[in-house]
Amino acid sequence: MQATVRIFDATTRSGSVFLDDGSEIPFDAAAFDAGPLRLLRSGQRVNIVMDGDDITYVTLSTFPVPR
Repeated sequence: MQATVRIFDATTRSGSVFLDDGSEIPFDAAAFDAGPLRLLRSGQRVNIVMDGDDITYVTLSTFPVPR
C-alpha cells in the first residue's frame, strides 16, 4: 500500500502518513526500523505494510516490501 509522509521525527523515528483517501495513520519506531531507511521527509511517497490498523513496515515507494 502506498502513502505520503505527513511528518517524521528523526529523534523518535516515528511519524505519520496520509493514505490516498486522506486518512492519517501514525507509525512508530519499530515500523520505521523494520525497513532500510535512515530518514524520511514530509511529502515523500512511501510503501507501507499494515497489520490490522497498525503500520508494521515503512520504505520508499521504489523499494520492495517484504512478502
